[in-house]
Parts: sequence; C-alpha cells; structure tokens
Amino acid sequence: MNIATLYIFSGLPASGKSTLAKRLAHRTGAMYIRIDTVEQGLRELCNFKVESEGYKLSYRIIRDNLALGISSISDSANLIEFTRKEWQDVAESVGATFININVRCSDTQEHEHRVNTRECEVKNLHLPNWQQVQDRHDEPWRSDVIKIDTAGQTIEASFAELVTKLNM
Repeated sequence: MNIATLYIFSGLPASGKSTLAKRLAHRTGAMYIRIDTVEQGLRELCNFKVESEGYKLSYRIIRDNLALGISSISDSANLIEFTRKEWQDVAESVGATFININVRCSDTQEHEHRVNTRECEVKNLHLPNWQQVQDRHDEPWRSDVIKIDTAGQTIEASFAELVTKLNM
C-alpha cells in the first residue's frame, strides 16, 4: 500500500493558497478539501453557526482517504498552532506523512487589492473584507514549513517554486 502524504496548506484569505492547493491536487491526483466549502455546506444544510465543525468533519474525511493510501490536500487558513497540530495528528494517526505549506502575500497593497477584487468560488460564502483579513491572528510557526510568498509573481511562478520546494 502507498504511504500517503497530507499537504497542509495555510495562509490568510487571498494569499493564493487555494489556487496553489488546487494546482497541486491536479498535478498529484491528491484528494482536495477546502474548509470554506465544508463550512458553507454545514451552514446551509444544518442551519447553524459553524465554528470548529468544518475542521472536525474535514479531519475525518481526510483521515479516511489517507488510511486508504490516498494523498490529500487540506486548504484552510490554519493560522493557529492548535489546528496545525490537529492536521499533523490526522496524518500520523494512519502512518501518513505530512508537509506544511504556508502561503502569503507580503506586499500589503497587492494583498489588499486581491481581497477587494477576488470572486467567491464557494456559493453563498461571504468573503472577509480587508479589515477582517488584517484582524486575523497568524501565530508563528514552530514546526517545519514550506513558505511561498506570492507577492509580485505570477501563479505559474509561485507554483513552480512550490514544486521545486516539494522536490517534485
């Protein structure tokens, strides 16, 4: 059986993480799950305020796939140490490997422009505005992480950098 890998994406909204995560899923054939999609589905289907339920449901889905030897990609803000550790625990619980990938846009003006002009890919999801993005607390990394700064470069260049750093 294959040893699966969990690619754990993280970063602020509009940093480019979903775009890179989807490209990696396409390249590797890994199962892709976006927390925004799961949370919005829970809001609409269950009609309640979603807090950590989207993450918890996603942990279970990804764990099942990793256990089958299917590499998986988690796409979420993942800004706090607690959720980062939980994602890693999901992989380790089934003997899978994991790779943390942090995506950011270090150019404040470019990042704000992205936040203000992007189109929502998840039906009925209300995207955060620039102030809400700025108000999010991004805890420092205490574990190994691949860092990709998308500022000032094309998605193609950012993806090429990711592929190089993943040794693919």
